[in-house]
Amino acid sequence: MVQGSYNETDEKEVPVKGTFQHEELTFEVDGRCDGILHGESGLTIDEIKSTSRPLTEVTEESYQVYWAQAKFYGYMFCKEKKLDEIKVKLTYIQSETNEMKHFIKTLTFKELEAFVEETIRQYAPYARLMNEHKQARNKSCKELSFPYEHFRSGQRDFAGAVYKSILDEKNLFAMAPTGTGKTISTTFPAVKAIGEGVIEQFFYVTAKTITRTAAEEALNHMQQKGLQCKAVTITAKDKVCFKENTICNKEYCEFADGYYDRINDACLDILKNEFIMNREVIDTYARKHKVCPFEFSLDLAYVADAIICDYNYLYDPKVSIKRFFEEYKRKTAVLVDEAHNLVDRAREMFSAQLLKSSFLQLKREYKGKNSYLFESAKAINDHLLQLKKQCGEETFRVEQEMPEELIVLVDTFVSEAERELLAETNELLLETYFLVQAFIRVAKMYDERYVTFIEVEKSEVRIKLFCLDPSYLLAQVEKSYKSVVHFSATFSPLGYYKEILGGSKEDYSVSIPSPFPRENLDLYIQPLSTRYRDRERSKQKIVQTIQQVVNKKKGNCLVFFPSYRYMEEVYQDYIQESGEEGTIIQDPFMTERAREQFLEAFKSEPEQSLVGFAVLGGIFSEGVDLKGERLSGVIVVGVGIPQIGVERDLIKDYFNKTGRNGYDYAYVYPGMNKVLQAGGRLIRTETDKGILVLIEDRFLTPTYQRLLPYEWQHYKIMN
Repeated sequence: MVQGSYNETDEKEVPVKGTFQHEELTFEVDGRCDGILHGESGLTIDEIKSTSRPLTEVTEESYQVYWAQAKFYGYMFCKEKKLDEIKVKLTYIQSETNEMKHFIKTLTFKELEAFVEETIRQYAPYARLMNEHKQARNKSCKELSFPYEHFRSGQRDFAGAVYKSILDEKNLFAMAPTGTGKTISTTFPAVKAIGEGVIEQFFYVTAKTITRTAAEEALNHMQQKGLQCKAVTITAKDKVCFKENTICNKEYCEFADGYYDRINDACLDILKNEFIMNREVIDTYARKHKVCPFEFSLDLAYVADAIICDYNYLYDPKVSIKRFFEEYKRKTAVLVDEAHNLVDRAREMFSAQLLKSSFLQLKREYKGKNSYLFESAKAINDHLLQLKKQCGEETFRVEQEMPEELIVLVDTFVSEAERELLAETNELLLETYFLVQAFIRVAKMYDERYVTFIEVEKSEVRIKLFCLDPSYLLAQVEKSYKSVVHFSATFSPLGYYKEILGGSKEDYSVSIPSPFPRENLDLYIQPLSTRYRDRERSKQKIVQTIQQVVNKKKGNCLVFFPSYRYMEEVYQDYIQESGEEGTIIQDPFMTERAREQFLEAFKSEPEQSLVGFAVLGGIFSEGVDLKGERLSGVIVVGVGIPQIGVERDLIKDYFNKTGRNGYDYAYVYPGMNKVLQAGGRLIRTETDKGILVLIEDRFLTPTYQRLLPYEWQHYKIMN
């Protein structure tokens, strides 16, 4: 709009480039100038910025960074045109009213030159450090040998497939059973690809903290073998925050106040002295330099060679890192650990919901205080109340169309909330503001893969934009990167995971056989029915089966159940017969320390057998590494089918309509994955031996027989 008001002789979107020498370093600076205005008094650089703030609050000195940008443009034009001076102009436009405000400075070539030289002088130590690091990094990556004495069976093939996928710019779907050494098999070839100049960095994304630790350990092990690679771990803000409450404003938090005055020194310090920048290391330097540890980790991620983080920093449109531009992504590989978890996580990341109660409370809070915000919250509350009436006696309603009317209302709410939040921070308003922003963001992705799900419970109304099939959106995120490697021990069936995770016919896939002797696993199927209607009848037989396994060999055993209630009922029956001694049970609200104590109870040389009762798909059925004699038996009760509910049925109906087996996609495959994960806790090394019992008659049906991995197909049937 501003450029549309220019004269015919004025120029817009003008590319500029300059080369600057500083000691032994040469800097290339380029950009695109918004406007070059040709006036009678000479040239004017016009830099245009939009703002949602009232222009009365914007002064000439409000944003020094914008002057800095314009000064660089001014210097490069002065140098090119051999000018002694030039006008530099900042144009601010209010994004809602289109009101404009201008600030103009006339600057000499010498003033601009001094500014540019001083800026480069300040930047040079960092540039020099990174330049030297890159040379040392590439040399160490090239020279690095596989950090262990030998490859495990199948490990060389897996690592080779990862490297070839990165080299060929293809995505890879790899099923690599427990014991393959998935972490080193993926990080090692990624490191070698950096050394060959194929990529500049890689992400290692996970669903759980324990697998992030494994990635840190793998990089640390390679570092001990000579690797010089900067790796940063991003930990959730609420976990690393130094304050009692995670409130990110300078009035409350001294680590946020003046953050940008101290962050340069903090980055230089940690980058000079550390390679593996995990949570503890970042915490130490953040306290030393008094900077926010979370923002610190994000700034470090921008320059790190390896970034270890949760899925959401890469995939979630609501929180993903926006600092990585497309040019960086094209030089980046992504390693997706335990990628089977990404299916349901992606559905949630690409979905968004709002609650009526939030807007009712905001309406009450701002009545008589802010009429605009009051009316906006009231309009949304009234709209959701109307949806409740439309549901009638039903507790839910499903629509195929996006709620256009609601989107208009929440758009208005965002504008009013922003104005209020600039003046005063209100925790409920801020939380609702972010939820609304997420709702709007997801609405922009809404298509035939979505439904609008309205749920009513008493006075509450929940409206959810529910992503039924995340495959397309996952593919859209991943296409920006050079290569994405999805790997899991439980990609069964592989074709399903390749499809649901956004794979294409051009993508590579590989299935690595188990490196462990098949005979080390004694596998039994106990053909009971654990269906809900049969659970009361099956409890006694399950107790007897647990006793059989415990009596067969002294050792530790984990028994996994499909629900807490079922687990608790069988547990009570078991301790009535066998006593409470030698048993532990998972609590639904366990602290980190309680989880650690649960696992610590599994001793490597137990004096008596220990039976642990746990929930299938819970914290102990995945990512737990109880090697050797710490675990001698695993019993899995049921086929792991997710609880039947409206959302799961919506997924089932969607895939049925698209010509696939909706029941398998919504229930069977996710359930079987839990079973495979739980069973995978047992054999962790070449020397491990143990008993695995699958309790459920459905394991003998063709549907489940097809899903049993090769190393589980030598089962015996229990009486």
